[in-house]
Amino acid sequence: MKTQSAGAFRKSSYSAQSGDCVEVAPISTGGRAIRDSKNPAGPHLLFPADAWSAFTDALKGDDRS
Repeated sequence: MKTQSAGAFRKSSYSAQSGDCVEVAPISTGGRAIRDSKNPAGPHLLFPADAWSAFTDALKGDDRS
């Protein structure tokens, strides 16, 4: 399986300062990598670009499915 490199991770400006949040980074294929901010060296979830777009559209109430 080919490894996909993640860019710089960032967390939402809405996140509390407690560190209990997820962080998001772009990946080379156009999707996103997600990780737990409390365990940055731990596992990452990778989402293809179309899945990430569907997810963010649904959060915004713009679910076209």
